[in-house]
Amino acid sequence: GAAAGGDEYERRYSGAFPPQLRARLRDAARGMFVFGYDSYMEHAFPRDELDPLHCRGRGPDRRDPSNLNINDVLGNYSLTLIDALDTLAVMGNSSEFQKAVKLVIDTVSFDKDSTVQVFEATIRVLGSLLSAHIIITDTKQPFGDMTIKDYDNELLHLAHDLAVRLLPAFENTKTGIPYPRVNLKKGVPPDSHNETCTAGAGSLLVEFGILSRLLGDSTFEWVARRAVKALWSLRSNNTGLLGNVVNIQTGHWVGKQSGLGAGSDSFYEYLLKSYILFGEQEDLEMFNTAYQNIQNHLRRGREACNEGEGDPPLYVNVNMYTGQLMNTWIDSLQAFFPGLQVLIGDVEDAICLHAFYYAIWKRYGALPERYNWQLQAPDVPFYPLRPELVESTYLLYQATKNPFYLHVGMDILQSLEKYTKAKCGYATLHHVVEKTKEDRMESFFLSETCKYLYLLFDEENPVHRSGNKFMFTTEGHVVSVDGRFRSSLWEDILPAEEESTHRAKGTELRAANLSSNCNRVPDERRYLLPLKSNYMRQIDRMVGLV
Repeated sequence: GAAAGGDEYERRYSGAFPPQLRARLRDAARGMFVFGYDSYMEHAFPRDELDPLHCRGRGPDRRDPSNLNINDVLGNYSLTLIDALDTLAVMGNSSEFQKAVKLVIDTVSFDKDSTVQVFEATIRVLGSLLSAHIIITDTKQPFGDMTIKDYDNELLHLAHDLAVRLLPAFENTKTGIPYPRVNLKKGVPPDSHNETCTAGAGSLLVEFGILSRLLGDSTFEWVARRAVKALWSLRSNNTGLLGNVVNIQTGHWVGKQSGLGAGSDSFYEYLLKSYILFGEQEDLEMFNTAYQNIQNHLRRGREACNEGEGDPPLYVNVNMYTGQLMNTWIDSLQAFFPGLQVLIGDVEDAICLHAFYYAIWKRYGALPERYNWQLQAPDVPFYPLRPELVESTYLLYQATKNPFYLHVGMDILQSLEKYTKAKCGYATLHHVVEKTKEDRMESFFLSETCKYLYLLFDEENPVHRSGNKFMFTTEGHVVSVDGRFRSSLWEDILPAEEESTHRAKGTELRAANLSSNCNRVPDERRYLLPLKSNYMRQIDRMVGLV
């Protein structure tokens, strides 16, 4: 009755989502991936990235080593092909997956004179190699037959080789926090800066930990864990918050901004995901403390998401020592946070924060890199096809099964098709208001944006249906939550006498994380809006939509 009665939000978003429409959108998301991937293979491979406007490939900017925007990410190692491997598997394309894996084995080498960012190489390349290796060697083969004939752990060896080349970043640092960049042939460049960001140094533990546990060699996990603990020990005595840029020799905070966006985001994400994967109690304890400090100092607005008076909840950037507001912008990377809140079980708050980012998306058909909530305008107006809003939409749908999130996904898919599709592939938006394009398709478009959109609409996917439990890395690479990652072969990371209290028994997370729990949202809430329409209208007003 209410939906027929006339609230525009209920009319637009409530009610069932026809399965035929869902199937059509799933195919559209696959088509989006295929167009981007095929264009890369045709016009750009073996170079790192596709230029979708000029239909050509690009590698590192050798003429200008200071062009970090490119050189941090592009290592002259067929980045886009590697980053897309597990998306092929998740979409069930075994022939293309097998072909791509063989190409990587036959053509990729890390013996390159390339200076790359340790963080980017870890999440985009190392993480994807490990994910694909796990998929190939999984005895259950949940995604169909993804085995490779005569496979001899080549992707694991490649991952090991890359990680060894990243290790020099962890040497000669007084704090144990790694240098941000490393040359894959020569180690840390002599003119290196001593400054790095919290996320870059503190979000290596998932990939390095998986590698260590697959190889039975504690080195990689040990250096990554040491970096996390070093950063953690530098938090403010007053607020418990961390800054965003730190000196790796002195431990002095150069950037005192504490927020959830660029420079900080995945540090928090990996405290929780490391615990989910490895079951080390101290990771969960750090996460819980950090989450509480975020609630105490970064959250503004009314206490409850779906009731009461006051502004909608919003997480702002503050000074790490005082908790005072530092600026009035949020960045698009923060849109990942509702997804993290879903993993910890704080679904109500996630609903509200997600609605805020979705409102910004509705206004521009994209998320500006930085949005000023006071001026109701973009501060930094480009959109590089980032996945964070789609990721949170997908995770919120999995938690609530509310068709509202399928409508959101449809909106996002349609905007991407309308504004970012180019001659061959999809292009960064140079300006979200003017809709001008830039000649770049970042590898995460294929590894994350397309994958999360596809999974949102593919209810029958093995990720949801196979009975295996999966987790996504910060680059969207799928990893099975597997007993073998919960036991390590060494005791030097944690003192032996504390072993029993520190290592969670594999069962602790099980009850909380069984996918059947995701279905326990009361039926009457499934077809209501996740957020009451008066609150939605309030958020739309806040971003200048109404």
